[in-house]
Amino acid sequence: MLILWIILGIVLLLAILYIAFFNGLVGGRNQVKNAYSQIDVQLRRRHDLIPNLVNTVKGYAAHEKETLANVTNARTKAISADNASAAERGQAENVLTEALGKLFAVAEQYPDLKANTNFLALQEELSSTENKISFARQFYNDSVLRYNNRIEMFPTNIVASRGNFKKEQFFEVDNQTERAVPQVSF
Repeated sequence: MLILWIILGIVLLLAILYIAFFNGLVGGRNQVKNAYSQIDVQLRRRHDLIPNLVNTVKGYAAHEKETLANVTNARTKAISADNASAAERGQAENVLTEALGKLFAVAEQYPDLKANTNFLALQEELSSTENKISFARQFYNDSVLRYNNRIEMFPTNIVASRGNFKKEQFFEVDNQTERAVPQVSF
């Protein structure tokens, strides 16, 4: 009778551990989804600001049509990548970041534009949004790291394989110019 109670206790302990590991993995997966949605919120904000920025620049730099068209096209591609994987979406956003950098470089050539309050306000909003995107990406990648570690580490890897939990992709910067250290010279 004592052996039966011991076996029943071990089975009950294993069931409790399985449930705890499974729930931890579900919580981790949900945190990754939440973190990705935070990136999505900031990217949508960024996409909404860009048409206003482009229209403001158009008034001052009408002959910079190629730069403005590149920003608009990059924005369209970034918006259409909404349902893509994190890697594909990151690549589309990197192209948009590069196009925005060129737009701001064009804006530097126009003193009246640089002094325009609408442009300055939009530039500040976009800069703030870029910072929020960076923080959201960092939080997402941290969440993916914790989740992927749980999937690969013993003993939760057993539960993960049985529960069909899959590794998530990091939101990475593929653009080498963004990785490069800026050169400051006087």
